[in-house]
Amino acid sequence: SFGTSGTLYGVADSPVVDGQGEVAAFCDSTDQWLPLVCTMNVTVVTEQVREMFRWDLRQLEAAVKTAPVGADGVMFLPYLNGERTPNLPNGTGVIHGLRPTNMAPANLARAAVEGATLGLAYGLKRFRDLGMNPTEIRLTGGGSKSSVWRQIAADCFNAEVVTLSTSEGAALGGAIQAAYAQANQGGTERVSYEQLCARLVTLDESTRCKPNAENAALYAAQLERQMELTGRLNQTGWL
Repeated sequence: SFGTSGTLYGVADSPVVDGQGEVAAFCDSTDQWLPLVCTMNVTVVTEQVREMFRWDLRQLEAAVKTAPVGADGVMFLPYLNGERTPNLPNGTGVIHGLRPTNMAPANLARAAVEGATLGLAYGLKRFRDLGMNPTEIRLTGGGSKSSVWRQIAADCFNAEVVTLSTSEGAALGGAIQAAYAQANQGGTERVSYEQLCARLVTLDESTRCKPNAENAALYAAQLERQMELTGRLNQTGWL
């Protein structure tokens, strides 16, 4: 979910227990498990950049599109509100790698998008470390409406991404829960969640993005650099 904060979650038949405490192990109403990673800084970061340059959303998107993959070496650690994953309650934002040749609004905009997305990519790495390896990720939230951001997500996650046909995922989920309860009153299951989801959950295939192998490799290296810089600054008391 690309909202003010970010969430990454999936479904598992058994608890996904993270010894590092970064992946939460929730359970759901179908006796399955919902491993979840939460980050505190997604569109809050891009909105700060947009407001700083007095852009509207279309101008922000255009700026991100014009900047190269990797933002010409500019890295934005997106911890404006502190951070939950990784655990940085007193964290702050950091812009690293500025030079006279790359200090441009478009690079700062793209670095903000990349930094926030790589924050969720770190959570996805933790999922994969624990045995969950999705090949398709369904995006929601305001950031998912951006075509350039969806492609950045596909490249950062190294997986296909696509949005639902509705942007009101929480309302749809509530309606499915209500429909299940209504259909199965009395304790006898007449309609399953799988049947309801097959009927009601549809994808907007026009939003599907596939990862670019070259970009995915670049972002994998950038994720390592982002987490190394985060760790070094945190260890020395600067983050």
